[in-house]
Amino acid sequence: MYDPAQLRTFLTVAQTLSFTQAARRLGLRQSTVSQHVRRLEEATGRPLFTRDTHRVELTEDGEAMLGFAGTILAAHERAAAFFTGTRLRGRLRVGVSEDFVLTRLPEILQAFRSDNPEVDLELTVELSGILHERLATGRLDLVLAKRRGGETHGDLVWSSTLSWIGAPRLRLAPDRPVPLILFPPPGITRARALEALERAGRPWQVACTSSSLSGLIAAARAGLGVMAHTRGLVPPGLVPVSARAGLPDLGGVDFVLLRPRDARPSAARDAADALAKAILAGGDRLHRAADAS
Repeated sequence: MYDPAQLRTFLTVAQTLSFTQAARRLGLRQSTVSQHVRRLEEATGRPLFTRDTHRVELTEDGEAMLGFAGTILAAHERAAAFFTGTRLRGRLRVGVSEDFVLTRLPEILQAFRSDNPEVDLELTVELSGILHERLATGRLDLVLAKRRGGETHGDLVWSSTLSWIGAPRLRLAPDRPVPLILFPPPGITRARALEALERAGRPWQVACTSSSLSGLIAAARAGLGVMAHTRGLVPPGLVPVSARAGLPDLGGVDFVLLRPRDARPSAARDAADALAKAILAGGDRLHRAADAS
């Protein structure tokens, strides 16, 4: 009933919220992307997106289709691997940003391990900036992390915005420095927060520094200060800071999949490509809490 090519296009548009970016990632014409979405909507009998000249958003039926599409495509991938007789082997070194610790990424990794038992998966959870450095020096085969400012390479998994978050009862005094809860350098959100405050001429002070997301969350829940965080991944117990606090805008953030620039074929590259496909197909689970139903 549902064409896998159309489902893959639908997922890409849902993750990027842009027909133009989806076309670029898939290597298709924008008219082809629109056609795929239109045909899928005809097959379901429901509108999956609302769109105008400025933005694209999922409808309620589109949100429901996310889970179905990911499941159908994953089944196709497993069937293709089984009947072609291709078995991935070797060591795969994967780096994942701290941002995804509390999401359902482990479900994607677990399914990949189940489907590819001969792949030795080695996972590193670190700051995005550190993961970029390790990829550049050949110590990682695949990275899922924030894209650094000014860069354009990588497969876009998800676009979001950064926001200031803190404890629900936290109040910021306008005449005092902003208390900050930060990752250490070279954290990308750290740099963005400090740059935004400096541009706005807003004084600040460091209230807590931790390389662990759990440590930052604990400090924020205790009311020690505010932290810059992805809007779609706000941890339980924390909320966006009110606009009345007058904190500067932090802008958008892209999460991307990155691979070494060396394109020579290898077992690790084949495994990285397969895992990248699984992550892109299940991208909606990367901004859902791990305990979500």
